[in-house]
Amino acid sequence: MFFGFSAPVTRTFRFTNAALDGLPLPEAGQRAAYYDEEVNGLQLRVSASGAKTFSVVRKIFGRAIRVTLGPYPAMTIDQARRRARVHIGEMVEGVNPNAEKRTRRARGVKLSEVLEDYLAARSALKSRTQEDYRAVFRRSFTAWAHKPLTHLTREMVAARHRELGEISPAQANYAMRLLRALFNFARGEYEDEQGRPVVADNPVARLSHTRRWYRIERRTSILRPHQIKAWLEAVMALRKENPNEQAELARDYLLLVLFTGLRREEASRLAWTNVDLAGRLINIPDTKNGTPHVLPLSDFLVALLAYRQERATGPYVFGGTGKHGYLVSPYKQIKRVRKASGLQFTLHDLRRTFITTAERLDISAYAVKHLANHLIRGDVTAGYVVMDVERLREPMQRITDALLNAAGLKILD
Repeated sequence: MFFGFSAPVTRTFRFTNAALDGLPLPEAGQRAAYYDEEVNGLQLRVSASGAKTFSVVRKIFGRAIRVTLGPYPAMTIDQARRRARVHIGEMVEGVNPNAEKRTRRARGVKLSEVLEDYLAARSALKSRTQEDYRAVFRRSFTAWAHKPLTHLTREMVAARHRELGEISPAQANYAMRLLRALFNFARGEYEDEQGRPVVADNPVARLSHTRRWYRIERRTSILRPHQIKAWLEAVMALRKENPNEQAELARDYLLLVLFTGLRREEASRLAWTNVDLAGRLINIPDTKNGTPHVLPLSDFLVALLAYRQERATGPYVFGGTGKHGYLVSPYKQIKRVRKASGLQFTLHDLRRTFITTAERLDISAYAVKHLANHLIRGDVTAGYVVMDVERLREPMQRITDALLNAAGLKILD
């Protein structure tokens, strides 16, 4: 016995339909193996479920190799013998048909298959990141989805990068970074029978060699102090102009993003189980950098969340009717605020405004990084600074006060 399975039962006879049809089934957990007298090496394996499968078994350089041929009776005995003779001839020459098959598959792997293999191997990627990669793939490489990876050339990549750049240079670069990652993954994933990568070159390297990457200036837009009043007034007007629950939900969502500096999805997916109004804290367990983020709440934020809690109808602070169950992004309401305020802001602009306000108040760099949940890399001293959440409470209140004062407000009605 080995791990609960008995050793295979072995018999040798000339295969006929009558003989194979009449074979007894082995007991549960066992498998029987029978060999053909006519073709030495042709085997039929029978499982307890009744499945019967032809294969060839032969040693290559002292190592037993099994090559599966096909199921009986879908594959006839004559077909099995013909295929067995072909594979036996290869194995006599020292060729492993299984390795040959893997090599053919590797050399013919399609770009869409590489994407799926890549995402499966990167199981730690957040679901949103995987969705983003698939969306970029659909937008940029649908025409290449069924092309073998080995057929994609440097010239094709350069041309596609130019085409995408005519629409959006930033998206063109993003798409090519994804393609570069897929090729790098493929070089280590798909090999020939000698263990050599079937993809010898990453064609995206042409963009670096020819300096064709688009230069993208990092966004630095924020709400300036003199603009905050117009923005807050436009946000607060959402509920008055559109007396419905969605407008109110969007209003409070935008306020939370500005006054906490949370990333878009961190705010969207905030669950009531991660809100502690008594302790005046919120906890974001699933963040971009993988580090849980505990944030103290200012007086304004406590009032805002208490107001939302009174109207809560589900597990999320900002519940939605879509498949996720939470508010993904209130695009229509954001457009209304842009129009009313005259400010073409993005949600990330609000995060930058929060961080810039903190720096303007001369809050320590370590406190700002903890409030923004930024990792501190390459700073030895940072490893010795333990930033308790209570030490962030006073800076958090100062940021809130500064934002409200910029609008000439103490509290919002």
